[in-house]
Amino acid sequence: MRAFYSGQFVLPLPPGHRFPMGRYALLRDGLERQLPQVDMFEAPRASDGELALAHTPQWIASISDGSVSAAAMREIGFPWSEAMVERSRRSTGATIAACRAALAEGVSANMAGGTHHASADKGGGFCVFNDAAVAARLMQAEHGRQARTRLQVAIVDLDVHQGNGTASIFRGDPSVFTLSIHGQKNFPFRKEASDLDVELPDGCGDAEYLAAVEHALDEMERRFTPGLIIYLAGADPFERDRLGRLKLSFDGLEARDRRVFDFAWQRRIPLAFAMAGGYAAEIAETVQVQLGTFRVAFDYWRRWQNAAP
Repeated sequence: MRAFYSGQFVLPLPPGHRFPMGRYALLRDGLERQLPQVDMFEAPRASDGELALAHTPQWIASISDGSVSAAAMREIGFPWSEAMVERSRRSTGATIAACRAALAEGVSANMAGGTHHASADKGGGFCVFNDAAVAARLMQAEHGRQARTRLQVAIVDLDVHQGNGTASIFRGDPSVFTLSIHGQKNFPFRKEASDLDVELPDGCGDAEYLAAVEHALDEMERRFTPGLIIYLAGADPFERDRLGRLKLSFDGLEARDRRVFDFAWQRRIPLAFAMAGGYAAEIAETVQVQLGTFRVAFDYWRRWQNAAP
């Protein structure tokens, strides 16, 4: 199974910043030790043309040359730097590469990504460019060159925070289905309308959450037939996440992942996944959740290879 990393492009953050940049290196180390069968590749750099599939030229230029306003950077939550720009491009490129690999092999991963708060003309909530939106549009363009039909893409967002940027980018686009299961009272406090939003109360545990996932996937299938799923496997519904406010256990999160991967496998829908959020006080616990996602993913990747002609 192929996975794409951008962890060597590190954001220079001030001391005490709450974004857990160290988790990416820990995830890579954990995969090398526990799942050496996963082939890891450096993420390619998303170009201006690729980013422009989901973002305005003005936003891309202002981020790239540093002319972006201080207020816009405060909304993102990072200080501007050339390293931030490079990492944001690489993180987007990783989801592009993961989608291409998934379409060829069934399952693939971005070891970062899930930057779902970025809209067409602005960022927000630690998100500069929207990797899933860019990748979805690019896969549709590449598919369209070879087929007469338009690739239908579902973005299944199980980060604890609503994918407001993704929802705004694809508003009114019937070829992309946006599904977000998130905390009702959590960030962002002004939410956008996804094709399907499922809002959960604070303190929601495993049973209620898994029932919501089951219902949402059934509803999505009733309304939409994807040829590709992009899955945002947020670790932040975890019970000890500092920003999550839900109460999922390690076992509950693994069951969630297995339900999503099984949904895709049963219907032979290629699936690319990204890590999205994770802010446990002990970074090792976030990484443990993410490694669990990779173990489930690898199981389903093997099924794809065994079923190949």
